[in-house]
Amino acid sequence: MRNLDPFAIRPAVPEDAADLSTIENQIFSGDRISLRSFRRLLAQTSAVVLVAAVGNRIAGYAMALFRRNSSIARLYSIAVDPGHARHGLGKALLKAAEDAARHRNCVVMRLEVREDNAAAIRLYGASGYLPAGRVADYYEDGCAALRFEKPLTTSNREVQS
Repeated sequence: MRNLDPFAIRPAVPEDAADLSTIENQIFSGDRISLRSFRRLLAQTSAVVLVAAVGNRIAGYAMALFRRNSSIARLYSIAVDPGHARHGLGKALLKAAEDAARHRNCVVMRLEVREDNAAAIRLYGASGYLPAGRVADYYEDGCAALRFEKPLTTSNREVQS
């Protein structure tokens, strides 16, 4: 593995929206989050958007969504700029999103992933996520989604969905 400039995980700010949209469009061919949606989500208390910054450049992001009176968080999206892939940014962003969910007293993180996204499926498996189902025709191109979830605590606290 080649050396990569150090990165820092930080909360996204409204000025990051255009960079987030650029990464989104580089990574995903469909079901993309629009620039307008990024701007809206950055302003909502029900969403946490974290970025991996390499110097003054955003190299990736993770977005978690929360519902009032629910102890379940949803990893809505995670993406890393292809130029920074396979250097631990995705893993660090995932952990930071889990930490944000724990901070909000969530006990489970759930997510959906394209069943043909082998790299993401490996990341989730290596990070302790367990299969929780399959949804046919989930994405706009007809691809199925695999559902995964991970307990965020070892307590016996009841899950509130």
